[in-house]
Amino acid sequence: MERNPREPAELTIEDVPAAHRYEAHLGDELAGWVDYRRVRDRLVAIHTEVPEEFGGRGIASALVRRVIADARATATRITPRCPFFVSHFERHPEDRDLVAYPRGGAPEG
Repeated sequence: MERNPREPAELTIEDVPAAHRYEAHLGDELAGWVDYRRVRDRLVAIHTEVPEEFGGRGIASALVRRVIADARATATRITPRCPFFVSHFERHPEDRDLVAYPRGGAPEG
């Protein structure tokens, strides 16, 4: 995956299943996260947050791209409850194949 030039080079992102979230770090500092839940074969993206002091660096977008890359690699679908994820899927139709809603077709939440 190609790095966004706006992203800080020292940005690392990891899935922390015990915390039900992806975390982005700049060095030792927590610079953002995506809270999620797993429901059967779906990852429900609940909330994306980047503290103000880390804003404007492309961290939230990097988090979304990492979640999407992991979903593709594991054949997992994503239910976007987080507005940032909803916006991503609206702007990037090439990723919409990963979107899945619970039975009935309506978004959860």
